[in-house]
Amino acid sequence: MWRSLLAAAALSAVLAGCGAEAPSSGTPAGSSGPWSFTDGSGQVVTAERTPTRIIAHAGEANALMSFGIRPVGIYADEPVATDPNLKDLDLDGIEILGEEWGKIDVEKAASLRPDLIVGDWWPAEKAHSGLEEGVDEKSKKLAELAPVVGVSQGKSIVELAEGYEDLAVSLGAKVDDPRIAANKQRFDEAVARFKAAVAAKPGLTVLAMSPADDQVYVANPEYAPELLDLQSWGLQVINPDSPDPAFPYWENLSWENADKYQPDVILWDGRSFTPTANAEWGAKQPTWFQIQAARAGSVVAWPAYWLHTYGDFATELDLLTAAVEAADANIGA
Repeated sequence: MWRSLLAAAALSAVLAGCGAEAPSSGTPAGSSGPWSFTDGSGQVVTAERTPTRIIAHAGEANALMSFGIRPVGIYADEPVATDPNLKDLDLDGIEILGEEWGKIDVEKAASLRPDLIVGDWWPAEKAHSGLEEGVDEKSKKLAELAPVVGVSQGKSIVELAEGYEDLAVSLGAKVDDPRIAANKQRFDEAVARFKAAVAAKPGLTVLAMSPADDQVYVANPEYAPELLDLQSWGLQVINPDSPDPAFPYWENLSWENADKYQPDVILWDGRSFTPTANAEWGAKQPTWFQIQAARAGSVVAWPAYWLHTYGDFATELDLLTAAVEAADANIGA
């Protein structure tokens, strides 16, 4: 059962009491002219002035901050200490509005007087991050505080990063900082190393998976831009036969059918991956080890659904490159 809706009177009271100055965003001052940006949904979002008081979802905040745009508030899907987008950022002066998926403190958000909400657009769900089906209904009130905009989780993390660079520029960022150029160069070099490693293992197949108590989830690259990037660079990421029509990000396998696919390497959902996870699942669910790659310990963390920046992608690519170089292309069927 959803939590009750945030009472309109309560929200109005919060908005009415927002005369006090909130923490500075550190973002360049807005221009006097109109502002616009084409959202991932295809809609053009407009404002009379360039927004400066921004609330952003975790990954999107990371992307904006990589270009020098500091939000006044951030909402995350997990604790800041473990969120891969936030754990190494300087968040001093930024309000944390939530550390659990689907739960946003809208009253605190309102007190920040935002003029823009930034969250990825998810095509399959037709919603922005934090506003999808299943979140607390009162959390969706966030969208009433300011216009919502974001880049689409579409065909490429590279395009996602470029989209947030465009958004940052529209918000006044100067992207000629040498550190930005260095991250892009590091990313380009990581891509070159990854392509070389994949080319040296022409028969290698991989499958992106997420085991859970109820069933085994097999990722559909069509809705995972980082997997589409890996495919575009030559890696044979298996496309599942039967994605769930209601939620096509995954094909859902019963544990009895966990071995439907036999890749050489398992790309393990990084949100649940630990160094001991493979052995633990093998002891918990014997059919897990019917997957030859799992039995051989041929598993590596997959940076699932969180990458937003060139620097983070470069780091993760180097880890995947090492895994490809060490992999045996004869494990799977």
